[in-house]
Formats: sequence, structure tokens, C-alpha cells
Amino acid sequence: MKNVWICGIFLFTVLSAQSQGLQPVVYADGDQSLEGLVTGNTGKKRPGVLILPAWKGIDQEAKSAALALEEQGYIAFIADIYGKGNTPSDNSEAAKISGYYKKDYEAYQRRIAVALTELKRLGALPDKIAVIGYCFGGTGALEAARGKLPVQGVVSIHGGLGKAADRPTDAITAKVLIEHPAEDKSVSAEALKSQLKELDEGGADWQLITYARCGHTFTNPDSPEYNEVMARRAWKHTLLFLEEVLH
Repeated sequence: MKNVWICGIFLFTVLSAQSQGLQPVVYADGDQSLEGLVTGNTGKKRPGVLILPAWKGIDQEAKSAALALEEQGYIAFIADIYGKGNTPSDNSEAAKISGYYKKDYEAYQRRIAVALTELKRLGALPDKIAVIGYCFGGTGALEAARGKLPVQGVVSIHGGLGKAADRPTDAITAKVLIEHPAEDKSVSAEALKSQLKELDEGGADWQLITYARCGHTFTNPDSPEYNEVMARRAWKHTLLFLEEVLH
């Protein structure tokens, strides 16, 4: 009897852990199969946050963010931008495939739109959705705003800034938060200036927060550039922004 009781407790613990983890979600963009991850609170009609991962695809930083957002009451869905079979194995491959989507921004916007549709199918309230993105995903967050995708706000976390000079500047209705590391060598002063000019010309409600003495991947604990103090502040800024735009 004691063994049965112990087994029952063990099974309950396992099931509870599984319910609190991230679950795979298979969806598609045309013929391309995609596999994202969603938090364990689907179907509960809550505000939703779409997470766009960095240039190597779904990583631990995106997973940790999703679980932290679930604790705040959000349904969080990590998008698969590249699709099954296309996950880069090194920086060279990551640069190539992310570069494709940066150049073909309409394809990037479409993948984000498909993921937003999936997030709503999973239970997110359609009028209470935001996008956050890291690095390449931060670029995507800004593309969601440029593409007028149905979101209330976007957060670009050490994302690529600016757009091609020949692209028109349209009205930007989503609220925008840019979390920018002061020593990000991947973003030039001209790109930053161009980004802010675009937001102003688009009439956006925007905010830029710059984090002192931080390199590009300052929020990622697995990076040598990780800055714990600034990463913690950036996360608090993200949560404050989400509280404003989704509640």
C-alpha cells in the first residue's frame, strides 16, 4: 500500500511538472512545417506574448522567457521562423538564413503572422497580444510593427535596428520598446539614428532604453557578454511594458 502511495505521489509530481513545462506545437506556413513551443496554460483566454528567438532558432533564453511569462499569467508561444530541417548548426549558417529573412522582410512578417494566428488558436485573447524578440527576433519584433500585424506592442531586445533606405516609412500603430545595449557592435550609430527617425515619422508611441557597458547579448546567461544586473533591469522593463499594453 505504501508503494502505491509513493508511486501516486511520483506520478502526480511528474504530471504537474509536465503541465508547467513547454509543449511542442506543430503548425505550418504553406508547405513548410513549423514547430514552436507553448506554455502549459493554453485555452484559458489570457493575454498572449509571441516570442521571436535569436538567429540560431529556439534557444534556452527564449524558453526561460516563456516560462517566466507564464508565471505572470501570459500564454507564451515561441515561434519557429526557419521551419523543420532548417535549424542552423553554427554562426555561419545562422547568418545566412537570418540574412535571408532580413532581406525578404515580407517572408519574415508572414512567418510572424502565422505564429500570431497559432497563438490565438491556443487561447490568447486576440486584442491582447504583444511580440518580444531577441537579436534576430528583435528585428522581427520591429517587422511586426512595420507590417501592421495585429499586436498591441512589440519589444526589441538587442535587436537589429533600421531598415533598407529604399523601404517606405508607414504609420506604426503598435507601441514600441527598444532595449538597446550601449556597446552593441552589431548596431551602428547611423542605424540607431535611422530607427528612431522611422519611429518618429511613423507616429509611433516608442521608448528606447540603453543599457550601459553592455555588449550585444547582454541578456543571455549563456553568453560571455551577459550582464546580470542590466539583464534583470531589462526584464523588469519588459514586464512593465507588457503590463501597460496588455491590461
